Amino acid sequence: MIAGLSRAINTLLAPLLALTAFLLLLFAYLAPTLMLSTQVALLTVSPSTALTSSNSTKSVDGPSVFLGALGSCSRPNAETTVTCTAPTVSPIYNLSVLPSSAPDLLNAPTATTPAFIALSLALTVLFLFMYTFTAHRAVLGRAGVPFERPGVQRATAWIGLLGFLIGITSFLILFMWFTKSVDDFNEDIVKLGSGAPSLIAATSNGFVMVWVGYAFYAVPLVSSLAKLHVVSGKA
Repeated sequence: MIAGLSRAINTLLAPLLALTAFLLLLFAYLAPTLMLSTQVALLTVSPSTALTSSNSTKSVDGPSVFLGALGSCSRPNAETTVTCTAPTVSPIYNLSVLPSSAPDLLNAPTATTPAFIALSLALTVLFLFMYTFTAHRAVLGRAGVPFERPGVQRATAWIGLLGFLIGITSFLILFMWFTKSVDDFNEDIVKLGSGAPSLIAATSNGFVMVWVGYAFYAVPLVSSLAKLHVVSGKA
């Protein structure tokens, strides 16, 4: 029973989790400029009186901005369509819909961070295919013979580890960058007092997708590293 469960995890569950992880990370990376313009972002600026009138519960309409790793999308109010910047690894966020009194503190990260995320996604795709082929090498017949070689399994583990470390480090840098921007933006809104624009900034659900994605990624990665440990003759 234990052997069957272990085989099911390695051959079925782990590849599915690797695929799910890749899709979650890809969506978080491409949003909001290329997809899910108003549903997924790393940072949002939305209309709210939470900072200017703490006792007020009324909803307000106003400008919204959705920021991601490759650019931003914005709309003047809830009734208008969303416009997005061209996706690039050196994004310049379009904040023109915000009032002139809004703090100018929402800057894009350095170009190397989105570029490293793209590299990690490429390594993740390679790891996904190599892990799946090594896990199902017995089913592939002669085509699966190369994936039985220790060198191929070793390369699979290293590619997966590099993709994981580069990706999660890059997203952590983005998270710290945007968290600082959110704190500074909201503090300046509070300092402006009752005359401040009714806006509030917050890190958004894109980061939740990233952390869940890397939690899923860890399962096939640990499985691959365990195989590497066995192939190396240290188990």
